[in-house]
Amino acid sequence: MNISTRGRYALRAMLDLALQSGDDPTMVKDISRRQEISDLYLEQLFSRLKIVGLVRSTRGPKGGFTLAKPPSQIRLSEIMQAMEGSTAPVACVDNARFCSRADFCITRRVWTEMKKVTDEVLESTTLKDLMKQVAEHEVETSGA
Repeated sequence: MNISTRGRYALRAMLDLALQSGDDPTMVKDISRRQEISDLYLEQLFSRLKIVGLVRSTRGPKGGFTLAKPPSQIRLSEIMQAMEGSTAPVACVDNARFCSRADFCITRRVWTEMKKVTDEVLESTTLKDLMKQVAEHEVETSGA
């Protein structure tokens, strides 16, 4: 199973936005520079994230993006669903009609379990959790 650049970059951009969160919007060009992601590509990602209600945009010279809700309320599952759709490694997990063998296929059980575990991790992890990990990593690497 592979997560596309769209999913990976959206998660990085959302974490960056969460880390910068304050009263002022964060400009795409700043996220682009920090994350080394094209600002045009980020604009596309944020457009999608705005549609699903994860970010808000502000126009103008001091415009940019802000999180639409606190980091503790944004689950990674929401971000990945917006960017990737289903986490099923094969189509028959979500829709048995894709395969005539689905009702008796033993390997389908493995794929179903993979999706379940992936969904549990993404659903139980928030941007706030990742922010804590960033802070812990900074303490570890600073030698404190």
